[in-house]
Amino acid sequence: MREAQLRRWVRAVRDGRLSRRAFVQRLSALGLGAPVAGSLLLAAGVAQGQSKQNYLPTKRGGGGLLRLLWWQGPTILNPHFATGQKDIDGSRLFYEPLADWDSEGRLVPSLAAEVPSVANGGVARDGKSVVWKLKQGVKWHDGQPFTADDVVFTAQWAGNPATAAITIGFFTDRTVEKIDNHTVRISFKQPTPFWASTFVGIVVLPRHLFKDYVGDKSREAPANLKPVGTGPYQFVDFKPGDLVQGALNPNYHLPTRPHFDRVEIKGGGDAVSAARAVLQTGEYDFAWNIQVEDELIKRMEAGGKGRADFVAGGADVEFIVFNFTDPKREVDGERSSLKAPHPLLSDAAVRQALTLLVDKASIEKFIYGRAGVATANYVDNPAPFRSLSTKSEFNPQKAAAVLEAAGWKVGAGGVRQKDGKALKLLFQTSTNAPRQKTQALVKQAARQAGIDIEVKAIAGSVFFSTDQGNPDTYGKFHADLQMYTGAGTIDPTRVMLRFASWEASQKANKWSGINLSRHRNAEFDRMFRSTETELDPVKRAALIVAMNNLLVKTHAFIPVIQRRSVAAVSSRLRAPISAWAGDLGFLRDWYKIS
Repeated sequence: MREAQLRRWVRAVRDGRLSRRAFVQRLSALGLGAPVAGSLLLAAGVAQGQSKQNYLPTKRGGGGLLRLLWWQGPTILNPHFATGQKDIDGSRLFYEPLADWDSEGRLVPSLAAEVPSVANGGVARDGKSVVWKLKQGVKWHDGQPFTADDVVFTAQWAGNPATAAITIGFFTDRTVEKIDNHTVRISFKQPTPFWASTFVGIVVLPRHLFKDYVGDKSREAPANLKPVGTGPYQFVDFKPGDLVQGALNPNYHLPTRPHFDRVEIKGGGDAVSAARAVLQTGEYDFAWNIQVEDELIKRMEAGGKGRADFVAGGADVEFIVFNFTDPKREVDGERSSLKAPHPLLSDAAVRQALTLLVDKASIEKFIYGRAGVATANYVDNPAPFRSLSTKSEFNPQKAAAVLEAAGWKVGAGGVRQKDGKALKLLFQTSTNAPRQKTQALVKQAARQAGIDIEVKAIAGSVFFSTDQGNPDTYGKFHADLQMYTGAGTIDPTRVMLRFASWEASQKANKWSGINLSRHRNAEFDRMFRSTETELDPVKRAALIVAMNNLLVKTHAFIPVIQRRSVAAVSSRLRAPISAWAGDLGFLRDWYKIS
């Protein structure tokens, strides 16, 4: 019933018989938010509405220093090599994409002059191409003009496998060509329902500074650490993991922006000290990703110096992934090789038992509070892609029964064994209080079922590091289980790539693949390929739900919490944040009130 009704409404908006506002209101009545409306209308080729603007300053500059605190400091300032949101955020002081998603699921131009649509001729009706018109008069921070050559070059640079960019997936199976100095066409090899991926949230690089550093030389580019962008702030200084500094761009292409004269991102510390530095001492204006128990946040807020902003509507999920390869066995000089299946976790019964040992209700109530909601899904937002057939269960006794039936018998010390192998697992994550408390709950429950779990906490600067020689990064995944937040996007196919076989993180791709668990399932791969060409937004949503259900059914991972982005914000700071664009996606619109 809902699918048929949704189809009628989308057609009505496309034909001009129903307003966008009325469409949003009708979806809201069904429990579906504005970003859902935006994504479905975009997929159907409906032109975007205008984004709301609440920016008050009437002149550029005058805001003094903006002090930002990232307890996991950026380690590189080229987001195409980012290993976590910290690196993307650090880069967004300087670099810009063609467009970004705002908090209501609308596309907002940055370097683009307008948002393409079927109505304005930018989006082909067959779904095989999109034309972007670029802003004119934009300059790189060194004074060179921004043109279509930069856009085309960035696509070729990032799409080169030898570059090993994490964004390669946004440039695969498509070509970017220059029409004129301020127009580019992106052509897809097949009908592409979600065309707004290439260069939406993905920044453009200056050709004149990167053209000598392509392929195997890409990591040698000085601009990886000293960026020259088009963004609101110009590069001043960078100490990896410690400090990023920028100064106002006097030639920024948006009027009266930016408000601040200088900006700095201070790295290091932990989430608790970061929250305290904003909410209690007022030393900083903004602290990112404060993964702190909600009761502690409430006590800090009581002082009145700041507030915690809980950004709803995003698709970030805290989840536990299984390593489907053996982290202890080395094959051809590589641990966790695709040639070495995991001796314990290859057994679906072991994975099923582990899913029964995560007390999500307690994790939500006592650890995350306002910052998260327990979930049984990997794709939890946007709502049309959320499965309603999955459910969570915490039952150590049932877990024990599942293992017993699969031949895992209790042995020495109460640890189950089978074929001479003991159920002993290493569970790693980054260092912060909520994650360590979650680890402790899982370890305790697992013991009841006869599984011995060793927990390991790794400093975030190491765990999310780009250092290919470091064995403790989450990309290497030299453990049996690991937990982190998978950042979501408004189109779930990007996050589903984390389970596509061709994205397996391995030595051959310099551990740049985003399938860190090395999961492989032919049926999942087939459904993923179908989503890439299905132009019907409702059918496509059904495919994504089926993919989610398959992951849950095969116990490919353990979803824990659908997380809300939580930031500590000074009481004077006005900082618009979109859950779809990262905390600094709209930094240009930040300002302070007196």
